[in-house]
Amino acid sequence: MRSLFIILSFLLLLRVKSLEGVRYLSPGEMGKLVGLDRIPEVKILREKVDILSSEGKIESWQNYLSKSWLESNYGLSGTLYVDGHVRVYHGSKSKLPRRYVSRERLCLRGMTDYWVNDALGQPFFVVSTALTSGLLSILRNDITPRLINEIPNQPSEEALSADPYLHRFIIVFDREGYSPDFMKEMLKLRIACITYKKFPGDQWREDEFSSEEVIFKNGEKVEMKLAERGLFLGKKIWVREIRRLTDRGHQTSIICTDFKSKRGVIAVAMFSRWTQENYFKYMLEHFGIDRLIDYQTEEISDTSKVVNPEHRSLDSQIRSKTSKLSRLYAKFGSLTLENIDDEKLVIKYEKEKSKLQEDITFEKKIIDDLKQKRKNTKKHIEFWQLPEKEKFSKIGSEKKQFMDTIKMIAYRAETALANIIRPKMARKEEARAVIRQIFKTEINISPDKENKILNVYLHNLTNEYSDRLANEICEKLNETETPFPGTNLRIIYNLVSNQNRRDKVF
Repeated sequence: MRSLFIILSFLLLLRVKSLEGVRYLSPGEMGKLVGLDRIPEVKILREKVDILSSEGKIESWQNYLSKSWLESNYGLSGTLYVDGHVRVYHGSKSKLPRRYVSRERLCLRGMTDYWVNDALGQPFFVVSTALTSGLLSILRNDITPRLINEIPNQPSEEALSADPYLHRFIIVFDREGYSPDFMKEMLKLRIACITYKKFPGDQWREDEFSSEEVIFKNGEKVEMKLAERGLFLGKKIWVREIRRLTDRGHQTSIICTDFKSKRGVIAVAMFSRWTQENYFKYMLEHFGIDRLIDYQTEEISDTSKVVNPEHRSLDSQIRSKTSKLSRLYAKFGSLTLENIDDEKLVIKYEKEKSKLQEDITFEKKIIDDLKQKRKNTKKHIEFWQLPEKEKFSKIGSEKKQFMDTIKMIAYRAETALANIIRPKMARKEEARAVIRQIFKTEINISPDKENKILNVYLHNLTNEYSDRLANEICEKLNETETPFPGTNLRIIYNLVSNQNRRDKVF
């Protein structure tokens, strides 16, 4: 069991994105890294993953880890970022509903993973769904109830009662979650929300903005021009509207229900969303979070809420007709009579105007009928009410959840190593590249059973600068006095110099 987890973690850190990649590695050398004669072949690894995933304990294991991470990162767990990532499915086992994939700019079949990260992009947990209920539904039913139970050091009920502006924690999301009703619901639960304003409206006067220095969680300092107003959003809830003015004159509008923090802190929280976007991009490229683990499918509960296909069809027709109506209005407005003295031109002009007016009236009537029909059609129905040809099954989730959890552990381990050397680097964005280079560099292993030490000698990297960074990591890791799992041998890391490298025993 212990060796299996170490093997899977090492494979991910070595950027072996699937178990099939094991067949291209040296089984003997990989075995030495985990204390075995050789690592198992692909078939055995798959069988072990099947066994672990079939016991129904993966969700509780992920819950335990996420709660532990939240408790150990209290400074970051007070502000959490939620965003969806579409995992595109190209197979034929299930006709999953289509959803918009922003990176492809297409509507494709797939499942949506909703990730919860901190301000540095580190993941806490992920919720997967085959349904197209949207971000708000997932926030209401799956994410916020879990966060209320798991986030540590929340204000007591007495403190919340004494201060009406005090909140439990903050959730940050993009425009998909924009909803005055939802923000009002969260405010009743004492959860603050931060998002972009969907309809910013008119520009604010430039003299309202003042420069402020804000500090991001990674230590970066930035000058921002900020302004703030109160806003009665949707005639339902009072919020703070904060705008940032760029050098080019563009104004970015943020709304929030956090009435305690300074506006600079709010701006930093909103503009830190790029860390989660970077996380998705990095995990796609290096850890293969979209990779299909198996070909199994699972049935969906009959009581699950899904979008009514009839409502979706009516909505599509209305958008199409509205677009056509806009073109008719544009054509009607652009039609002009150049010479009023020419009788033929006047007659032609009047006929074209009359014809366009008839077409506009006809299209408006169709749109009104379609809107009335859509109003009388339920937007969501239960799964069992779907027509048989519209029913679908979801892709197996247990193995995916198991591998996603190990990927989160591997990513967090890599992040911890990168954080050791990042303060010492001029180009801090290259920290992960150095860590990846270390992972793929050869080592010598020499057990010293008498002194209960496992010596690990790392070969030199590509240049002296990288060697200094690697030596810094070795020193920090040695301070932890970590034993190799399953043994009493304490791991000591050393950077091998060119002079004594040949004296070490592999």
